[in-house]
Amino acid sequence: MGLNTSEGRVVRVNGPLVEAEGLEGVAASDVIEIGPTALAAEVVSIRSGLVTAQCYEYTGGLKVGDPVVGLGHAVSARLGPALLGGIFDGLLRPLAGVATWLTPGVLRDSPGETGSDPAGQQHFSFKPSAQVGKAMDAGEILGTVPMPAIDEHRVLVPPGVSGALEWIASEGELTDMEPVARIAGQTVTMSELWPVRKARPVRERLDLTEPLVTGQRVVDLLFPVAKGGTAAVPGGFGTGKTVLLQQIVKWCDAEVIVFVGCGERGNELADSLGSLAELVDPRNGRSLLERTVVIANTSNMPVMAREASIYTGMTVAEFYRDMGYGTVLLADSTSRWAEALREFSSRAGELPAEEGYPAGLSSALAAFYERAGRVTTLGGQEGSVTAIGAVSPPGGDMTEPVTAQTERFVRCLWSLDRDLAYSRHYPAVTWRRSFSRDVDLVAAWHSGQDRSGWARDRARTMELLTEADRLSSVTELVGLGGLPPRERMVLLAGRLLREAVLQQSALSSHDAYCSAPKQAALVEMVLAIYDRLVSLADAGVPPTTLEDFDLSGVTRVRDEVPPDDASGVELRRDEVLDALQKLQAEVLPSPGAGP
Repeated sequence: MGLNTSEGRVVRVNGPLVEAEGLEGVAASDVIEIGPTALAAEVVSIRSGLVTAQCYEYTGGLKVGDPVVGLGHAVSARLGPALLGGIFDGLLRPLAGVATWLTPGVLRDSPGETGSDPAGQQHFSFKPSAQVGKAMDAGEILGTVPMPAIDEHRVLVPPGVSGALEWIASEGELTDMEPVARIAGQTVTMSELWPVRKARPVRERLDLTEPLVTGQRVVDLLFPVAKGGTAAVPGGFGTGKTVLLQQIVKWCDAEVIVFVGCGERGNELADSLGSLAELVDPRNGRSLLERTVVIANTSNMPVMAREASIYTGMTVAEFYRDMGYGTVLLADSTSRWAEALREFSSRAGELPAEEGYPAGLSSALAAFYERAGRVTTLGGQEGSVTAIGAVSPPGGDMTEPVTAQTERFVRCLWSLDRDLAYSRHYPAVTWRRSFSRDVDLVAAWHSGQDRSGWARDRARTMELLTEADRLSSVTELVGLGGLPPRERMVLLAGRLLREAVLQQSALSSHDAYCSAPKQAALVEMVLAIYDRLVSLADAGVPPTTLEDFDLSGVTRVRDEVPPDDASGVELRRDEVLDALQKLQAEVLPSPGAGP
């Protein structure tokens, strides 16, 4: 891609908004370079020869009359084997080592390209797997590069390229910019440029069939998300959005994780990276960071690069999906991304909609989330992208535009509750306002895994939690003693479900992750104890006696047995049920006994 030969000049600068005139042949979404330091910017509108662009770097020092050059292509990310384990900015430029993003323009590639080569001078062991003379289509595998964190990096025929394979590189060490194949006269390298706002093509979109296992009980039991699905995590300040996303990064069963820190505080992101580097991946015993791509655009970075970071992250996730991997994209947070849209639209003089956000906010959210999905790739493999976005409503107002519009387009909502968080109940996902549209397909999947009781236990859990909430309100009016014994047992069961099942400690080696068998055992334990309590209350055991019974072992067991130990939970269940049976014998006279 060569440079546009025409040059224009700056006529107006307003923060990240730059207007220029004199550019010929540029189109909307094209990249232009502005000023003596060649700041990267994207064309957003063209009216009567006046080009308006959003700049992705700090515009301090730009002045009227500075040169502007068009590059003739859209904002693109270089996708290649050096992504895994890397830390990049919103345009996929590397941030490892020093904060080079502070110096405008230093990360540009050669003319005609935007975004730095992530690999630099790294060499990769390329192993060809295709034969010369074979007819190749887009998405087929040309060769592989060993990757310790995943099975392998697959070098694919890029979209839009097909024909006879005329030449392929021999096995050996190559940089990602060296040619590895020639197909119908077109040279292919290990890396490719792809416009970040354009979804990568697929052969077919498939129905969602299996859950993304996160290891977090409140998610996997009550509000599961399918692989290829979408979820949003709205919550006010201090409710634990970042910690919940970090837990999903650490423990979910996806092969590749793309984590986008979009406008969040730098210290939070630094803590996340530190914990990822220290955590051992149970799949291979290596650092979890090695199968994670981190796109860091913190609150002190240029605001419009924040807007691009969401699309860059999705493009990286699609790149690994096309290799046949299951990927998860986590964006923290989409509210900061929407605020970047609002800032630019206000500077551009666009007519504001609700709370100043642009009128196209809902369309932008829909376009982002619809890129998630489970697909058959161009090469015939199966891959998926699961998109999970945090939402930070100002003041915890769940009716504000970003939260309200996001709810329309996601399949799952994990709403965080301030009261739960302040009572130290984590994850603070509330069952009152959360939902999942994937429950039926997840129930069908569990049935196929010989866990047909999952749907029944989930339904009973939701019923008990809802009823316990209703009775809590009644208790505030009439007092606990004014409730019938059965309803008092519902309140007790609700507390056990919250403390023994839904609460989870991210700091506990036994409780940070929970396997499906242990989760099922915990739920079955609480439900069995509830059934026994109801039968005892119906038999005449005083409710106060049952409420005073020591059930602390039930709430402790989640932290006392290993993540995969369902038998330890079942043993504790049997112990508590036996103790309740003895309590009945002690409190109630045996049949036929005298006074």
